[in-house]
Amino acid sequence: MSRKKLVRFKANEENPNVVQEGKPIFEEIKGQWRARQFQNQNPLIVELACGRGEFTVGLARVFPHQNFIGVDIKGSRIWKGSSTATEEGLENVAFLRTQIQLLDKFFDQGEIDELWITFPDPFPRDGDEKRRLTSDRFLDMYRPLLKSGGIVHFKTDNTGLFDFSLNLVQFRKDIEVLGHTHDFYQSEWKDDHFGIQTRYEKMFSEKGEKIKYLKFRFIG
Repeated sequence: MSRKKLVRFKANEENPNVVQEGKPIFEEIKGQWRARQFQNQNPLIVELACGRGEFTVGLARVFPHQNFIGVDIKGSRIWKGSSTATEEGLENVAFLRTQIQLLDKFFDQGEIDELWITFPDPFPRDGDEKRRLTSDRFLDMYRPLLKSGGIVHFKTDNTGLFDFSLNLVQFRKDIEVLGHTHDFYQSEWKDDHFGIQTRYEKMFSEKGEKIKYLKFRFIG
């Protein structure tokens, strides 16, 4: 392991805005995010596959009276967002280092107000559908964790993943599609991200890739 990664992992161990294995709060946080981590009762917004946390931190800047949690398994990526939040004094930001398929071990029923899935791995190969963060497997996990009426936002540059996701949610009876577009920046929903772009989004956009966007909620 490189010295740079060791330094970053050490910082994650010491930074209270990182919840990860080895810290007592890691085993106790389910249902306790507002009371234990944020010490307030503000809305809880979660970003999955947050990477370096640009979007999580960006939202926290715009909405100081909401709580934001970025989830990713890569500690060296989380370090960037964690450090930025600390430097800027953003106390409404936290990062959870875990695999996303274990999300229900860290959030209680109805604990999440809103969910963002931003530029996840498309897993394009046949047979990998269940690994996609918008597959039935994951949707069934998200549903009880979201409060009633809580919105799920999904952004990607990958047309195959987007079409797969859109077709899936459109045929589920427990989902209401609130909006979708194959060209986010030319759509009526272009302000839904509040001008915040991740590193990957900037890179894809500069290459001419159109950004796709979908938002929906669970019903019934």
